[in-house]
Amino acid sequence: MTKYQSQDKFFKKAKEEGYRARSVFKLQAIDERYHLLRPGMKVLDLGAAPGSFLQYIGEKIGERGVGIGIDLQKIEDLKLVNVKTYQGDIFDEELYKKIVRENGLDKFDLITSDLAPKTTGIPFVDGGASLDLNLQVLEVVAKYLRRGGGLVMKILPGFNEGDLIGEARKIFRVIRKYRPQAVRKSSGESYIVCLKKS
Repeated sequence: MTKYQSQDKFFKKAKEEGYRARSVFKLQAIDERYHLLRPGMKVLDLGAAPGSFLQYIGEKIGERGVGIGIDLQKIEDLKLVNVKTYQGDIFDEELYKKIVRENGLDKFDLITSDLAPKTTGIPFVDGGASLDLNLQVLEVVAKYLRRGGGLVMKILPGFNEGDLIGEARKIFRVIRKYRPQAVRKSSGESYIVCLKKS
C-alpha cells in the first residue's frame, strides 16, 4: 500500500466494504445520478479487472441479471453467481461470439467501460489514445447494445471531446459528461454517460 492510498478515503472505504478497487465508487455515483442499473439487466463491463465495477453491477442486477466482464488480465473469481468473466481482447469478434453462445445473450442493456490507454504524461498523446480507444468502444456498442440501452465510458483530457461526442450522438439520443467525486483530484479523467441508444 502506498502512502497516497493509505490517506485516500475511497481506497479505505473500498477495503472496508470488500470491493477490489476504489473505482467502484465512480460507478456508484454515476448510477445514483442517472439510475442506470436495475434488477434483471444484462450488463457488459469492458476492461473489467480487477472487478470492482462487476461487484457493484452484480449487486444491482440481482439473481435474474447477467454481468459479463472482459479484460486482458485474468480476473480472480468474484464468487458472484450472476457474473461471469472472460480473459481476452475486448475487440475480439470471436470472443463475443463465444460469450453470446455460452450465455444465451443477444444484446446487452448497459455497457460500462473504465478503459484507459497506457499513459505517457503528455496530455495530447494520452487524450488522443483515449479517443481512439473510445471510438473502438462505440463500435462494440453499435453491435452489442440493445436499442434504448446505455453506455458509460471513461475519457482522459487532452483531445477535442467534441469528436467523441459527435460520434456518440450518431448512436445515442442523450449524452452527458460527469466527473464523480471519487476521481482523484490529480486526475483529469471524467465519464461520458450515453442513454437511449437509437
